[in-house]
This record gives sequence, C-alpha cells and structure tokens, in this order.
Amino acid sequence: MARAGDQRYLAALRIVRRLRALGHAAYFAGGCVRDLLLGVPAQDFDVATSATPDLVQAAFERTESVGAHFGVVLVIDQISEEYVTTEVATFRHDGAYSDGRRPDAVKFSLDPREDVLRRDFTINGLLLDAMAYDAGDRVEDCVLDYVGGRGDLHARLVRAIGVPEVRFAEDKLRMLRAIRFAARLGFAIERRTMDAIWQQAATISVVSAERVREELTKILTEGSARRGFELLDESGLLAQVLPEIKRMQGVEQPPQYHPEGDVWIHTLLLLDQLPAGSSPTLAWGMLLHDVGKPATFTPPDPGKPGDRIRFNGHVDVGVAVARTILTRLRFSGDDTDQILALIQNHMKFGDVMQMKQSTLKRFLRLSKFEEHLALHKADCMSSHGKLDLYAFAKHRYDELGEAQIRPRLLLTGEDLIAAGYKPGPQFRVMLEAAEDAQLEGTVTTKDEALRLVRERYVG
Repeated sequence: MARAGDQRYLAALRIVRRLRALGHAAYFAGGCVRDLLLGVPAQDFDVATSATPDLVQAAFERTESVGAHFGVVLVIDQISEEYVTTEVATFRHDGAYSDGRRPDAVKFSLDPREDVLRRDFTINGLLLDAMAYDAGDRVEDCVLDYVGGRGDLHARLVRAIGVPEVRFAEDKLRMLRAIRFAARLGFAIERRTMDAIWQQAATISVVSAERVREELTKILTEGSARRGFELLDESGLLAQVLPEIKRMQGVEQPPQYHPEGDVWIHTLLLLDQLPAGSSPTLAWGMLLHDVGKPATFTPPDPGKPGDRIRFNGHVDVGVAVARTILTRLRFSGDDTDQILALIQNHMKFGDVMQMKQSTLKRFLRLSKFEEHLALHKADCMSSHGKLDLYAFAKHRYDELGEAQIRPRLLLTGEDLIAAGYKPGPQFRVMLEAAEDAQLEGTVTTKDEALRLVRERYVG
C-alpha cells in the first residue's frame, strides 16, 4: 500500500475516483508506478485519463490549463491544510515532431495503450489501477503493461519504447533523460537505445539551454552524479553539451598532489561524493572547480630538476570558462555568482593557517560558506586525502560565529563626514582599514577606529 499520509498520493487517488465515477478511464501513470514497483518513494503522482481537458476542468473546482493543447491540466486539491497540485493528462496520440522538441499536433484517444506507446521509456510507460491498489491488491497485480516495462525494471534496463531512433528524433531531450534515469536508478541503458543516443547526440543542440540545464542539474543532484557523467561521456553527449568538461580528459596532474590521475578522474571522484539532494550551486561548483586546468597545463621544465606540472592561473581562467558555460546554459544571476565564487576561492584554503585574523574572517563570511567547505573537503578526499586545512577552517568557522565574522561596524561613512572628511574614493580605503583593525581586535570602539583613521589619513 502507498503511505496513507502521502498528500500527493491521496490527491491523485481522489482525482482517479472522481473521473471513474463520471465514467472515464483513469490511472496512475509514469514515474510513480515505476517507483512503487521498485519500492522507493514516488516523486510525484500523475494521472492519465480518457477524459478530455475540458471534461477534466469541469470535474474539479480548481484547475490550471498549463498545456490543454497537449492534454495536460493541473488539478489543485486541498488535503487537510495543504494544497496539492496533480498533473492530469488525457490519453493521446502524438503527431509529427518537426522541431525535435514537441509534437506539432496531438489527437486525444480513449485507448490507454495508444497513450503509452507515445511515451519515452518502457519503465515510464506503466499504468496503475489506483483504486484496486488502494483497496489492498498487490501493486504487481494492478499494473497495465503494454511495453514490457516490468521486465525491464526486473532486468534494470532503460529501453526506449518502440524504435529508439524515432523516440529521440521526436524529442531530443529524451537522450539526456535516458542518462538521468539510468544513473539515478543504477540501471544500464539497453544497447539499441544507447546506439541511438550515440547516433543522434549532436542533435541535442536543438533543445533549449534551459531544458538542458535542468536535466544536467538533476543528473548532478539526484545522487549518482559520477555515473551520470560517465554515461554522458559514453553516449557522446558530454562533448556536445559540456565540451569544456570533455577537455579535462587526459590532462595530467602532478602525482605528488594528485595521485588519483588526470583532471577528469579527479572531477569524477568529486562528483562521487555528491549526495542526493545537494544544492545545484555546490554540484556545479564541484563539476567546474578545475575547468581552467586544461587551458593552463604546463609540463615540467626538463631543464629544471624536480620541476612539476603546473596550472598557473587556472583559477582565473576557470572563472572565465565557467562564466561562459553558465551564461550559455542561462543560469540565474544569483546561482552564477555563487558557482563562480566557489571556483574563485577554492584554492584559498591552502593559506587559511597563515591568514591574518581580518583576512580569515573575511574569507569565512563568504556567502554560503558551508558550500565552500564542502567543495574543499571533496577536493581533498579526491586527491591527497589530507583534511587538516578543512578541519582548521571548519573549527574557526564554527568557533567564531556570525557575530565575530561579521560584526556591526564601528565606523561608517557618516562618522567620517562628521569627523570632517570629504566623501570620495579614499572613503572605501579608510573604512576597510578601520574594519580590518576591528576584525583583528586592535580597535574595539568607534573612538579608537576614528583615531586610527586620523593617524593614517589626512582630512
């Protein structure tokens, strides 16, 4: 049985009951059926029905028509004090996909089998008799399977429904979805399905940057990021969507600092440490933190005994390369800033034990510093394995707390004006000097801060 307290399940079940009472066929469909058969928590409960969108909207008090042309209506239900939104889709047969993204037209159907045959993968093409399941029947006995999805679940395979080349020609994003499902579920991709992805990988360019970004982010954050990127590489998609990451392969690193291997292997080891539910900015920061290394690789100078491989300036180059990627994938400004900050600051941990108190406190108050810590720890664990700098930074971060890291300023611009200084570019220098002294603990009052400024700067 599904969990009785799962509000999404209860909302979807109510919808099925209502549609059935009105004489329409209605089933749970897609990923929720797959997850119930696998015995894992379902992400969402979607409903497929013979009722047309106008009939669905007429049957429920609160609905939103988000894709009625394609047969999709959102039904909004209140369970206890919580509002739950359920996607309800009409059985349909898709016409041609001339743009490789969406059907030009759809024809609504009364046949659930016809609806299943236009879906992406067999493991997502299962329907569930929700009322029989809720009444206590075994989930296995309530499933309608027209495409062999149960067999592929048992075999742990991601297989395209019908002819793989046709499925991917219809919607190119399905190639990335195949990678995501295989990685998240720990499945293999069926051979003909993988061959079709390889053949059509270059056509992923017709998919919008936003849709590509969302799929890549899901691959990174659903708990199997390393496997996902290995599959992206094996399928030929990595070179198409993230050629900058592909260039990491074969870029050697100094073995005394990176015994694990080249930049690609190092990055995969970082991704292997990303748990499900990680923040997108941390995940992308881990992926891109060394993206500047391929362009800055410098081999050892044979004329200098003991010289080693170097990547001079790889942080600044990495920030520039990452900015290009994030712009191309249309990340938000806030997410871009955080990801770039993770790249820009990831090498600064090497100096934390020698930093002045003011420098250290400014470092520790970087936005979302927990993500900087997590990236540094993963970076160490994916190379030399030494965590002394991580432990020091984390201890100081926990010990100092917000009040000491970001204290209320003793001196402001208004104080400087009141003291007779004229506003200008030097104000920033004067205020930073006063704040540094405050962070160092050498001044503790406004008078002391003002005295320091007077001693250093002429009014």
